[in-house]
Amino acid sequence: MEESRRHDRRRPRRHPLWRRPLMRLVALAVAAIVVLLLGISVGRALEDGPAPGGTQTNVRTLDPRPLPAVTVTVTG
Repeated sequence: MEESRRHDRRRPRRHPLWRRPLMRLVALAVAAIVVLLLGISVGRALEDGPAPGGTQTNVRTLDPRPLPAVTVTVTG
């Protein structure tokens, strides 16, 4: 009889929170949302970056140099 009294006084063993079906579903939903948001952010970061090997164009205006004086001799 002493043994049964000890057994009655013990509190029932509680399962960890993640073992409950509802909490497991909530944890999976949160993890899925986090993975989705990470994927979107990485995709946007790659999209916003510069294209590799692109063409770069530089435009400069050159001032003409003065021409040297030319002497033309006509014989005839």
